[in-house]
Amino acid sequence: MTKLPFYARVALILFAISLVLLFMWMGKSILIPLFFAFLISILLHPVVIFLEKIHFPRAVASLVTVLIFLILIAGLFYFFSRQVVRLSKDLPTLQAKVSDQLQQSRDWIYNKYHINGTDQTAYVKKSANGILGSAVNSAATTFVGIAETFILTIFFFIFSFFILYYRRLLMRFLLALFDEAHNTRVSGVVMKVRSLINGYVLGLLMEMLVLVILIFSTLMILGIKYALLLSVMAAVLNIIPYFGIYLSLVFAMIVTLASNSGGAAITVGIVFIAAHFVDANVILPRIVGGQVKLNPFITLLAVLTGHLLWGVPGMFLFIPLTAMIRLISDELPGMEPWAILLGEEKYASRKKRRNRKL
Repeated sequence: MTKLPFYARVALILFAISLVLLFMWMGKSILIPLFFAFLISILLHPVVIFLEKIHFPRAVASLVTVLIFLILIAGLFYFFSRQVVRLSKDLPTLQAKVSDQLQQSRDWIYNKYHINGTDQTAYVKKSANGILGSAVNSAATTFVGIAETFILTIFFFIFSFFILYYRRLLMRFLLALFDEAHNTRVSGVVMKVRSLINGYVLGLLMEMLVLVILIFSTLMILGIKYALLLSVMAAVLNIIPYFGIYLSLVFAMIVTLASNSGGAAITVGIVFIAAHFVDANVILPRIVGGQVKLNPFITLLAVLTGHLLWGVPGMFLFIPLTAMIRLISDELPGMEPWAILLGEEKYASRKKRRNRKL
């Protein structure tokens, strides 16, 4: 077998990576619900096995499992909708507080720069005319985004059902791709991927539960309104590494400002930052970090790449996807350097010691 020069191999690798990324970007409408369905199907696999053991037909077991998950999602959506309805009652209060802040800002501008209210209003109207067109476009984009999300959700549940129903067929297909002599190794890799995904998703759920309890109890002690909504929102958005907690922080401070004082909003911000510190240094490394075994640099790069290609869903999906690439690279000959690059430093040290022994 002819070995290509180093520069040729680098060029081919870069071309292959670019081609894969282009394919992922162009096919995101299918790949996003498909990969979500893949993750959830692995998590729901034990439920299907249990139902089949008690003599449910495979199709019925798969359908019932997906319906159970759908009911859980609907329950979560119902909870948020009820909380949002309660929150909407405080919107007039928030509007009044914003008006007061605007009036104070106008007074400060007049005292500082001697610009009267009429001139300030004229400048705001002039700026608003330029913003209005953007607002209309944003509204149209939002409507399209909601419609697209609804369609992708339908496909997500359909894909989940078929993955659970045809799981044996998919496994036979995967084994048929390789020589029969490698069946044991392929099965081992599949088991490791399944274990990784189960550990990662269950770890995330456990992390969310701990974070909800931590933030909810603190906000209740401080007497903050909508403590449960804010704590659940923080836990859900926290699945987006590095960015989610700050999105929930801004939302929580705005909600608190509508129902409490500005000092309470600042206190909520401090609580969220403290919870993020505890989560990043205690909860995440102990519960989730040991599952994916990715170094922080690769994790951040995966989040940014996922957002670039798939938007907000990609910020979550690209972490388990990168972890799967690391695991598979560790099993394929010639791919070990990629496993070292993606993995933790202690993992690379163990690989180096193992190679020395060999």
